[in-house]
Amino acid sequence: MRTIRGPVLAVIFDWAGTVVDFGSRAPVGAFVETFRRSGVAITEAEARGPMGMAKRSHIAELLRLPGVIEQWCAQGGAGPEEADLDRLYSEFIVLQSSILVEHADVIPGAVETMEALRSEGILLGCTTGYSRAMMDILEPEVWSRGLRFDAVVTPDEVPSGRPAPWMALAAAMRLSVYPLSACVKVGDTVVDIQEGLNGGMWTAGVTETGNEMGLSEAELEALPPKKREQMRRDAGERLTHAGAHFVIDGVGKMPDVIEEINTRLARGERP
Repeated sequence: MRTIRGPVLAVIFDWAGTVVDFGSRAPVGAFVETFRRSGVAITEAEARGPMGMAKRSHIAELLRLPGVIEQWCAQGGAGPEEADLDRLYSEFIVLQSSILVEHADVIPGAVETMEALRSEGILLGCTTGYSRAMMDILEPEVWSRGLRFDAVVTPDEVPSGRPAPWMALAAAMRLSVYPLSACVKVGDTVVDIQEGLNGGMWTAGVTETGNEMGLSEAELEALPPKKREQMRRDAGERLTHAGAHFVIDGVGKMPDVIEEINTRLARGERP
């Protein structure tokens, strides 16, 4: 295999919790409410467990939780079936779509980071757990706030979503960039990291603004310093355990990450 000496050509970002929707709040509330309407209580922590996956797959994972199966059986004597998954997903789409714009705030530092990376000639992609229909609602709203990508890929445009690499690979293909060792995948969930690793890319995990901490900006700022540091450390450990090459508080740190990757590529290192 030939040695790739850089520089980084493309960065592929996740959406909620990484560049938009501080704390990845929109999907969590929708999952909890969708199950509540079927008489099943799930906690926010449970709802966050499969975060980053395609939303139908996310619901399927929640339906496998022992507590969910127990509550489901208590209502009708049988566990959830495929038809139940289809119904829940349909209900989730309607509910999620109705609140997307309420959670379209760009995370502080994201626009400035995009501009800094573009100034270095780096192309910007995005992959997400949201469907194309959901992104059609979100993209115009967010573009008007100054955030724009060169390519956006959704799970329904590829064979399967995360942790499979297909969205990240499709983004790289739309950007016409290779080798994949000159690409970086950034996200706030374990499956974001797995997506990037499975695609042969460098990976960076986001802690403070994302799903692993799960706090709004106000909630984060209100934390006592020791509690904030502990939560950040715990989130970082989960992302590191998933294989993240770098762990950062938020996307504002990405220029430093790119500089380090360029140095490592120049030494002949690969992800």
